[in-house]
Amino acid sequence: MNKVMLIGNVGKDPDVRYYDADQAVAQFPLATTERGYTLQNGTKVPDHTDWHNLVVWRGLAKVVEKHVHKGDKLYVEGRIRYRSYDDPKGQRRYVTEILVENMELLNPKPAEREENAQHTAAQSTTTQPSTPQPENEKQKPSATTATTADDEILPF
Repeated sequence: MNKVMLIGNVGKDPDVRYYDADQAVAQFPLATTERGYTLQNGTKVPDHTDWHNLVVWRGLAKVVEKHVHKGDKLYVEGRIRYRSYDDPKGQRRYVTEILVENMELLNPKPAEREENAQHTAAQSTTTQPSTPQPENEKQKPSATTATTADDEILPF
Protein backbone atom coordinates (compact mmCIF):
# COMPACT_ATOMS: atom_id res chain seq x y z
CA MET A 1 0.00 0.00 0.00
CA ASN A 2 1.28 3.46 -0.91
CA LYS A 3 -0.51 6.06 1.27
CA VAL A 4 0.72 9.36 2.67
CA MET A 5 -1.11 11.66 5.10
CA LEU A 6 0.41 15.04 5.96
CA ILE A 7 -0.56 18.17 7.86
CA GLY A 8 1.59 21.19 7.15
CA ASN A 9 1.94 24.74 5.88
CA VAL A 10 2.10 25.76 2.23
CA GLY A 11 5.58 27.10 1.43
CA LYS A 12 4.68 29.24 -1.60
CA ASP A 13 1.69 30.00 -3.81
CA PRO A 14 0.86 27.02 -6.03
CA ASP A 15 2.13 26.96 -9.61
CA VAL A 16 -0.92 25.97 -11.70
CA ARG A 17 -0.60 25.04 -15.37
CA TYR A 18 -3.26 24.06 -17.87
CA TYR A 19 -2.94 21.40 -20.57
CA ASP A 20 -5.32 19.58 -22.97
CA ALA A 21 -8.04 22.23 -23.10
CA ASP A 22 -9.31 22.52 -19.51
CA GLN A 23 -7.12 20.10 -17.50
CA ALA A 24 -4.89 21.51 -14.76
CA VAL A 25 -1.91 20.48 -12.65
CA ALA A 26 -0.75 22.36 -9.53
CA GLN A 27 2.61 22.06 -7.79
CA PHE A 28 3.67 23.56 -4.48
CA PRO A 29 5.80 22.76 -1.41
CA LEU A 30 4.35 21.77 1.97
CA ALA A 31 6.36 22.04 5.20
CA THR A 32 5.77 19.60 8.05
CA THR A 33 7.41 20.17 11.42
CA GLU A 34 8.23 17.71 14.15
CA ARG A 35 8.34 19.70 17.38
CA GLY A 36 11.49 19.72 19.44
CA TYR A 37 11.69 18.35 22.95
CA THR A 38 14.00 18.07 25.94
CA LEU A 39 15.56 14.75 26.94
CA GLN A 40 15.60 13.63 30.58
CA ASN A 41 19.28 14.59 30.83
CA GLY A 42 18.42 18.18 29.78
CA THR A 43 19.61 17.96 26.17
CA LYS A 44 17.36 19.99 23.89
CA VAL A 45 16.37 18.45 20.57
CA PRO A 46 15.36 21.24 18.13
CA ASP A 47 12.35 21.33 15.81
CA HIS A 48 12.82 19.45 12.53
CA THR A 49 11.09 20.62 9.35
CA ASP A 50 10.70 18.52 6.20
CA TRP A 51 9.64 19.92 2.82
CA HIS A 52 7.42 17.88 0.51
CA ASN A 53 6.76 18.53 -3.19
CA LEU A 54 3.01 18.22 -3.79
CA VAL A 55 1.42 17.59 -7.20
CA VAL A 56 -2.34 17.98 -7.67
CA TRP A 57 -4.21 17.09 -10.88
CA ARG A 58 -7.49 18.01 -12.65
CA GLY A 59 -10.42 19.39 -10.65
CA LEU A 60 -8.58 19.40 -7.35
CA ALA A 61 -5.85 21.51 -9.00
CA LYS A 62 -8.51 24.12 -9.84
CA VAL A 63 -9.60 24.15 -6.18
CA VAL A 64 -5.96 24.64 -5.18
CA GLU A 65 -5.64 27.54 -7.64
CA LYS A 66 -8.59 29.37 -6.07
CA HIS A 67 -8.22 28.58 -2.38
CA VAL A 68 -4.65 27.60 -1.45
CA HIS A 69 -2.04 30.27 -0.70
CA LYS A 70 1.37 30.55 0.91
CA GLY A 71 1.12 30.01 4.67
CA ASP A 72 -2.18 28.09 4.59
CA LYS A 73 -2.45 24.99 6.75
CA LEU A 74 -3.48 21.85 4.84
CA TYR A 75 -4.27 18.21 5.43
CA VAL A 76 -3.42 16.10 2.38
CA GLU A 77 -3.73 12.44 1.48
CA GLY A 78 -1.99 10.90 -1.47
CA ARG A 79 0.72 8.60 -2.80
CA ILE A 80 4.46 8.93 -2.85
CA ARG A 81 6.12 8.90 -6.27
CA TYR A 82 9.80 8.77 -7.15
CA ARG A 83 10.96 9.86 -10.57
CA SER A 84 14.15 10.92 -12.27
CA TYR A 85 15.14 13.17 -15.15
CA ASP A 86 18.28 14.47 -16.84
CA ASP A 87 18.98 18.16 -16.27
CA PRO A 88 20.36 20.42 -19.06
CA LYS A 89 23.94 19.52 -18.03
CA GLY A 90 23.21 15.82 -18.46
CA GLN A 91 23.14 15.09 -14.73
CA ARG A 92 20.58 12.55 -13.51
CA ARG A 93 18.24 14.20 -10.93
CA TYR A 94 15.89 12.37 -8.59
CA VAL A 95 12.60 13.78 -7.33
CA THR A 96 10.22 12.61 -4.61
CA GLU A 97 6.66 13.92 -4.94
CA ILE A 98 3.36 13.47 -3.17
CA LEU A 99 0.52 12.92 -5.65
CA VAL A 100 -2.42 14.46 -3.79
CA GLU A 101 -5.70 12.59 -4.04
CA ASN A 102 -7.60 14.35 -1.25
CA MET A 103 -7.06 17.51 0.76
CA GLU A 104 -8.69 19.65 3.39
CA LEU A 105 -8.05 23.31 4.14
CA LEU A 106 -7.46 23.71 7.87
CA ASN A 107 -7.55 27.52 7.93
CA PRO A 108 -10.84 29.20 8.77
CA LYS A 109 -12.76 30.49 5.78
CA PRO A 110 -12.31 34.24 5.08
CA ALA A 111 -15.83 35.00 6.36
CA GLU A 112 -15.12 33.07 9.57
CA ARG A 113 -11.79 34.89 10.01
CA GLU A 114 -13.57 38.24 9.72
CA GLU A 115 -16.34 37.16 12.10
CA ASN A 116 -13.81 35.91 14.66
CA ALA A 117 -11.83 39.16 14.37
CA GLN A 118 -15.02 41.20 14.92
CA HIS A 119 -16.01 38.95 17.83
CA THR A 120 -12.57 39.41 19.43
CA ALA A 121 -12.67 43.18 18.85
CA ALA A 122 -16.16 43.41 20.37
CA GLN A 123 -15.00 41.50 23.45
CA SER A 124 -12.00 43.78 23.98
CA THR A 125 -14.06 46.98 23.67
CA THR A 126 -16.80 45.81 26.03
CA THR A 127 -14.42 44.56 28.71
CA GLN A 128 -14.61 46.90 31.68
CA PRO A 129 -12.57 46.88 34.85
CA SER A 130 -14.62 45.28 37.58
CA THR A 131 -14.52 45.70 41.29
CA PRO A 132 -13.92 42.54 43.25
CA GLN A 133 -17.10 40.91 44.51
CA PRO A 134 -17.45 38.57 47.43
CA GLU A 135 -17.32 34.91 46.40
CA ASN A 136 -21.01 34.29 47.12
CA GLU A 137 -22.14 37.23 44.96
CA LYS A 138 -20.13 36.42 41.82
CA GLN A 139 -22.29 35.35 38.92
CA LYS A 140 -21.34 32.27 36.98
CA PRO A 141 -21.91 32.31 33.21
CA SER A 142 -24.88 30.26 32.13
CA ALA A 143 -24.22 27.01 30.31
CA THR A 144 -26.18 28.17 27.26
CA THR A 145 -24.06 31.30 26.88
CA ALA A 146 -20.81 29.34 27.02
CA THR A 147 -22.10 26.75 24.58
CA THR A 148 -23.24 29.39 22.09
CA ALA A 149 -19.87 31.15 22.15
CA ASP A 150 -18.01 27.86 21.77
CA ASP A 151 -20.23 26.79 18.85
CA GLU A 152 -19.36 29.96 16.93
CA ILE A 153 -15.65 29.17 17.11
CA LEU A 154 -15.87 25.48 16.15
CA PRO A 155 -14.79 24.78 12.56
CA PHE A 156 -17.55 22.23 11.91
